[in-house]
Amino acid sequence: MNRLGGSVVSTESAGEYSSAAKGETLEDTIRTVEGYTDCIVLRHFQEGAAKRAAAVASVPIINAGDGPGQHPTQALLDMYTIQREVGKLDGVRIGMVGDLANGRTVRSLTYLLSQYKDIKIFFVAPSVVRMKDDIKEFLTSKGVAWEEATDLREVAAEVDVLYQTRIQKERFTNPEEYGQARGKYIVDAALMQVLPQHAVVMHPLPRVDEITVEVDTDPRAAYFRQAKNGLYIRMAILKLALVGESA
Repeated sequence: MNRLGGSVVSTESAGEYSSAAKGETLEDTIRTVEGYTDCIVLRHFQEGAAKRAAAVASVPIINAGDGPGQHPTQALLDMYTIQREVGKLDGVRIGMVGDLANGRTVRSLTYLLSQYKDIKIFFVAPSVVRMKDDIKEFLTSKGVAWEEATDLREVAAEVDVLYQTRIQKERFTNPEEYGQARGKYIVDAALMQVLPQHAVVMHPLPRVDEITVEVDTDPRAAYFRQAKNGLYIRMAILKLALVGESA
């Protein structure tokens, strides 16, 4: 927003420090905050929060992530990154790795990928965080090819994009399940040896240990370029929300 010449009214950690901590509903918060703003960028811990906010708002609501639900702006920047890095969207083969049950980024990305032709998606995840059935059923209904796999090396050898994600410790209520999931699938120098030369590694960030730092210098490590793309994509989204396509 600052680069577009605007300003930001921040309510970071609003659940702890705003009227929400006193019991104010999300709907009332939105009705109040919209009086001070031209649009609202909302990140919320509850799935479906952005939809609730949009139902009562008179200004645009941009979903910046709603719990384990969706993260549409991340999906848009991911698609932009794939186009720039791989040179195509139709015919892409992508491996999604890590916490697929709780990862909102992979959920939104699968929805966007389903709009393109000849897509193949490999889901590689520990059993406790496998991709949820609603996404798999959606892909099947759209005729999108998908496959669940356990051998990351085999998948890495076949894809254009390896999309790694963090095992989200904060989503686990059972420490034993977190222990089962953490560290199972790691992208390291050895794995990069089987990744095709034209392929790239992406990650929505932050990472913990699921991509080793030795991979950072490989030209196929696209995750920091991916993060930078997010600046421009989100600037474009704000412009569209505020002034439309004609300006």
